[in-house]
Amino acid sequence: MIARNETVVFSKPFLLKGVDRILSSGSYRVVTDEELIEGISFPAYRRVSTMIFVPGEHGGSIEMLAIDPLDLRIALDKDTALVSAECRLLPVSSMDTVPPARSS
Repeated sequence: MIARNETVVFSKPFLLKGVDRILSSGSYRVVTDEELIEGISFPAYRRVSTMIFVPGEHGGSIEMLAIDPLDLRIALDKDTALVSAECRLLPVSSMDTVPPARSS
C-alpha cells in the first residue's frame, strides 16, 4: 500500500459532500491510499481511500474525513470559478484606462 499526499488550497469558504459544515478557506492536506494490483505484468495501483484533514469542530483538534475524490474536484472547480468571476468583476481604475483619441 502507498499513501499519496497532496495539499489543496481553497480561496473561499466551501462545502464538501459528506462534511456537515462550511469549511474555511485555506490549505488542506489530502491523503490517498492506493494498493498494488497484482497479477498483471506492469505496476498499477487502485485507489482504496481518500481522506482530507480538516479543523475539528471544537477548537484545536484535527479531523480526518473520508471523501470521494470527485466531490473534492467539484469543490475545487467551484472555488476556481468563484475566484475567476471575482477577477472579471474588479473595477478598472481610471489610471488603467486609455483615454479615447481626440478627433481633429
